[in-house]
Amino acid sequence: MTSASAKARRSVSAGHARLREIISQVAILQGQEMTLASGKTASLYFDMRMATLHPESANLIAEEILDILRDEPVDCVGGLVVGAVPIIAAVSMKSHPHRNIPGFFIRKEAKGHGTQKLIDGNFKAGDRAVLLEDVTTSGGSVLQAVKTVRDGGGHVSTVITVVDRLEGAEENLARDGVTLIPLFTKDDFLV
Repeated sequence: MTSASAKARRSVSAGHARLREIISQVAILQGQEMTLASGKTASLYFDMRMATLHPESANLIAEEILDILRDEPVDCVGGLVVGAVPIIAAVSMKSHPHRNIPGFFIRKEAKGHGTQKLIDGNFKAGDRAVLLEDVTTSGGSVLQAVKTVRDGGGHVSTVITVVDRLEGAEENLARDGVTLIPLFTKDDFLV
């Protein structure tokens, strides 16, 4: 799936507009320099937990992602802890009873007890996985997740992010054969 084909399928619906409004109201911090996961600083910061753990926006995020995945062959959705976990849970839950897409998450390091898994949840070798992100900047974190899934025998060719900061993630993922599909870009929130 290409980013352009996913964008073409998704029209600017009332739900999409409402999701943008909620993110604008609850998840954007402006005015002071904040350090991003990439190490860069920015004066426009997306505190996406405020949106991904908000009942209405979590539901809208899941609807948009499931619309993108409607005709795609996917066995599971996953992503890195902590940011992707609420998105994974919402998508997996909302996929029932029509599609039943289970979820998994990737730890930053293997558990030191029990199963000692790096990938936890509903993932097995051979699965076609789509990775989910709350925000992408350079794509470094999600590229590590792609590598972990591929090392585990899974197939990843798509990452869906709620917001792409337009700072290289799309190009960096493309070099590894992965398409980035953003629900929004940073530019959607500039006034």
